[in-house]
Amino acid sequence: MGRHFEVRAAAMAATAKAKSAIYMRASKEIYAAAKKGIPDPASNLALRSAIEKYRKSCPRDVIDRAIEKAKGGDSVAYIEGRYEYFGPGGSLVIVDTMSDNGNRALTEVRTIVTRKGGKPGSVLYNFEMRSVIDLAGDEAARDQIEEALILGDVDVASVSFEDGYVEILAAPSDLEKAKDIIKGLGHDDFETAEVSFVPNEYVTLEGEDLEHFKKMLVELNECEDVQNVYHNVSNA
Repeated sequence: MGRHFEVRAAAMAATAKAKSAIYMRASKEIYAAAKKGIPDPASNLALRSAIEKYRKSCPRDVIDRAIEKAKGGDSVAYIEGRYEYFGPGGSLVIVDTMSDNGNRALTEVRTIVTRKGGKPGSVLYNFEMRSVIDLAGDEAARDQIEEALILGDVDVASVSFEDGYVEILAAPSDLEKAKDIIKGLGHDDFETAEVSFVPNEYVTLEGEDLEHFKKMLVELNECEDVQNVYHNVSNA
């Protein structure tokens, strides 16, 4: 399985509290996408992408309620934030928030990270924004997908195979094009299909640094104001 997939899976490890936060995360992102356009995934690309992103991690009724809420007259103003930190052991962490209270979101994130030994710092330049697609497959599927994407004029960074999974990294603007091409080959059950920050290099933590980092990830993913967490630790 691709290293990026493993890192994301670890970051989303679910306690009961984290699962509740995931549902809130999905609801906010789907609501915001629906509000920005027509609340119909057939004609709203951002909404369709948000639904696909969360369809495996939250119940359908959470998705449907968010869309219905967007169709109503009420409007919730969500404030988006992005915060960069040096985490435990010199790790690099990016935290995206979406909240109806920006000051609260900043305070919660800063408190969680600094209590685990982290500090604010500029780390974004160590990551690249990519379309990330993971799906079950084999080496033959990897070769077939890579060829189809190149012929389909997708800006592909890499197509790799590991532990029964094919991982595609491509330009962020090519996510939907890549998905359509892959679906045309008969592969439509994506484990991951999203635009994400991917680190240029990964690090391995040990001992107390690893323990603090894992606890920090759990607390960030239990925080309902946190929307996404990106990092460069391969063994978290």
